[in-house]
Amino acid sequence: MRILRALIAPWRSTDLKAPSRLSLFSRLSRLALAGACCVLAFAAHAACPPSAIASLGKPGAAVGQWNAADRGLLWRADRDGRTAWLYGTIHLGRAEWVRPGPTVQKALEQSDALALELDTRDQATMRALTQPADPEVVARLLSGERAKRLARQRDAACVPPDATAGLQPILQVMALTGLVARADGLYPEFGADEALAVSARNNNKPVFALENAASQLKMLTGDSEAEEAEQIDAALDELESGQLRTQMKELADIWARGDADKLGRYPEWCNCLNTPAERRLMKRLLDDRNPGLADGIERMHAGGKRVFAAVGALHMVGPQGLPALLAARGFTVSAVPLSAQPPVAVPTAPEPKAATRGGRSNAKGAAKGSAAKGTGKRAGNAKPAPRGAPAPKDKQRR
Repeated sequence: MRILRALIAPWRSTDLKAPSRLSLFSRLSRLALAGACCVLAFAAHAACPPSAIASLGKPGAAVGQWNAADRGLLWRADRDGRTAWLYGTIHLGRAEWVRPGPTVQKALEQSDALALELDTRDQATMRALTQPADPEVVARLLSGERAKRLARQRDAACVPPDATAGLQPILQVMALTGLVARADGLYPEFGADEALAVSARNNNKPVFALENAASQLKMLTGDSEAEEAEQIDAALDELESGQLRTQMKELADIWARGDADKLGRYPEWCNCLNTPAERRLMKRLLDDRNPGLADGIERMHAGGKRVFAAVGALHMVGPQGLPALLAARGFTVSAVPLSAQPPVAVPTAPEPKAATRGGRSNAKGAAKGSAAKGTGKRAGNAKPAPRGAPAPKDKQRR
């Protein structure tokens, strides 16, 4: 069930160390990246997956080395001579996904404001999410075997014990679920919402929150400690089963290719509605929140703003999804086709000059590479020209 929260709520991996978070946010901003919630752990040893920042050092991982491609789900909603945009997002992603694709970027540029579920760069929001929990509640909910299970998962995720101690119990567990897909290059820091927030702020576009931290925490914990305990146990079960990583990767792939049909049929495959507790949670996550999200979008629209609303993709599908709700409120809503083409690597620096020997260029390797590029053949298939022979005519013309 935790896999679907990647498409529902952005708080799922809240950073617990405010100074570290702010430092990382600053670094990500300079890289035009999305610094969001989950910066809990940096690789402590070889067995730990790299942090989001460290992952950018891998070949081909730097954001500037990729052309942006459209991903996710986009709708246009028109009323009163103004257009609102509904963009279904995912709250974790790959480094090469953080640059919005051309269609999404154009829609954002045509808007007056960006609306998110939560603005995770807002100091008040983060203080509310990271405020210490009641120690007695923590002691009741995280004791005995449950505490041992949590400690094992924290160790597996390379998260220091003091990084989560004192938080709301459910947040201590949810923080770990956001780390499970790092080995596959999926990080909450690269989530679509936060990438859009960076893009908006870089262009002096205001960012608004459609919800608040208190309501999202209430959604998580439910109406009682017993319900919160149920959610903690369910999250630990999924972490311990070893299936969560595979499910996260599959869900990210579904989102990346914009498979609205499969997302709309999530009750058939999510394995998330099997018990009364799961059904209550999904109702709180989706049906109970969507009208409020629609209210916020409509209110901004009525105030004269062309709003670009970016919320988890599962808020967009089905008869209770935001496109359907806005259509019922008099908007003309239409899906905008997005073609998620594979990103194309873009050279970020010129090729190094050939080494010289005795003042003469030793361009043997460069010549082979150039021949291969020009003919489409492997360099090893090209016959070298005799030493001292003039260059072919076609190369002289170049």
